[in-house]
Amino acid sequence: MRAMVLRAVRQPLVAEERPDPLPAPGEVRLRVEACAVCRTDLHVVDGDLSDPKLPLVPGHEIVGIVDRVGVGVTTLQVGTRVGAAWLGHSCGKCPYCASAAENLCDAPIFTGYTRDGGFATHALVDAAFAYPLAHFENPVEAAPLMCAGLIGWRALRMAGDGRRIGLYGFGAAAHILTQVCCWQGREVFAFTAKGDDAAQRHALSLGACWAGSSEDAPPAQLDATIIFAPVGGLVPKALAAIRKGGCVVCGGIHMSDIPQFRYALLWGERSVVSVANLTRADAAEFLAIAPRAGVRTTTHVYRLDQANEALADLRAGRFQGAAVLVP
Repeated sequence: MRAMVLRAVRQPLVAEERPDPLPAPGEVRLRVEACAVCRTDLHVVDGDLSDPKLPLVPGHEIVGIVDRVGVGVTTLQVGTRVGAAWLGHSCGKCPYCASAAENLCDAPIFTGYTRDGGFATHALVDAAFAYPLAHFENPVEAAPLMCAGLIGWRALRMAGDGRRIGLYGFGAAAHILTQVCCWQGREVFAFTAKGDDAAQRHALSLGACWAGSSEDAPPAQLDATIIFAPVGGLVPKALAAIRKGGCVVCGGIHMSDIPQFRYALLWGERSVVSVANLTRADAAEFLAIAPRAGVRTTTHVYRLDQANEALADLRAGRFQGAAVLVP
């Protein structure tokens, strides 16, 4: 198989030829059709997340066809299209797994971080964490749903049922979530980096009722805000934008330090929460909703050997929506 490999953090990925991997019991092998490039991949490559498995094949927004099945797998057959996401395995034994919170598992395995991921022609995944995609005919369009969509959905659920939702950082997750919110009858207020007119136009084209800079105050108090940008300084701004009893959800796995802020911003039973990973229940819910909501992802396709270019373009904000590698 061909793969793009991270040998040391803060270094470019290296193209390698490897033997095709064989699935262990309980695993399946995917012939990768598409793998989206997530900001978490940047955090891994740039060293923001500590102790990745090295050498590592990054990538955790995988769509592929099962082409080999390991011993004991009865739920998936060769030829089935499935998706794989960040949470690649949970222990099933710790208190979190026992209480339907496998996203907080004490001994997890993460795709593209502690096990090889989808920046390759083939990938091994735990069959129990592979999501059938029978209703998704375009693998490129489906790939960003496997993290940007799933984490966005979990963040929205944690934000509550309020009508007015603010989204800080209008990238892959926000552009998917905007479509879901509009389908639900909510109002979306999109906050971007100052001067990012392209992102603001993109937000409005997808149904946002307002788009502006994260330095701006929205035209109305919000019920909740979700922060996808990895910028801790946005937390006080998001608190200032919500009503009493509102919630700020931090949707990323990595964020810069949150600065000191006045208690008055938090008072009034406002809350700040984080989203950690996802559960298989999240995936089942969202993958059923996305087609009904008519979600269409904006994608920019790169060849597998252009993975470094895709990461650089994401880091620099050179496109709207999501980058997707196609082997």
